[in-house]
Amino acid sequence: MFESCAFDTSSEQLSWLIPLIIVIVLSFVMRRRRPAEKTPQDIASSLLLDVMANQKIVEQFSSQNRRKKLQASSWQRNSEKIDFLDESLRKNLSNVFRQAEDFNMRIDSAKMYKSDSYLFGIGVDRLQEPLAKSREGLEEWLKANIEQMGPGAGRQGCLGGGLGGG
Repeated sequence: MFESCAFDTSSEQLSWLIPLIIVIVLSFVMRRRRPAEKTPQDIASSLLLDVMANQKIVEQFSSQNRRKKLQASSWQRNSEKIDFLDESLRKNLSNVFRQAEDFNMRIDSAKMYKSDSYLFGIGVDRLQEPLAKSREGLEEWLKANIEQMGPGAGRQGCLGGGLGGG
């Protein structure tokens, strides 16, 4: 008699535990996926995040034992959608991310062949100035264009923006 009661209790616990696990897994998967950038502000912000991450990687490159690859995912998604930026910034971004792709290929080769010889001649210091110019250009563009749109024009969260959701 007690065994059936214990079974009923555990089946009740499983009935709410399984959906809870599914929700947690789905929220983790959805959080890991980057949403597609739809507006010029979203594209510029995404590119700026990659540029800033790359600046940090370049600064720490010589002191790292395990070399990190440069971020280029935003560029891969948005390189065809940057007509709203001025020509010099577009050229600079193209140059930076072309160098980043070369850098990443060399890191992949070094890992594949387990040899740091592929890393000689990378010259990450030559990326510092173009990254700084890209960051400055994107920050200026974002400042000018977000101010034009007015307050509250930035990316809104699922609860309507702000920490309080409303």
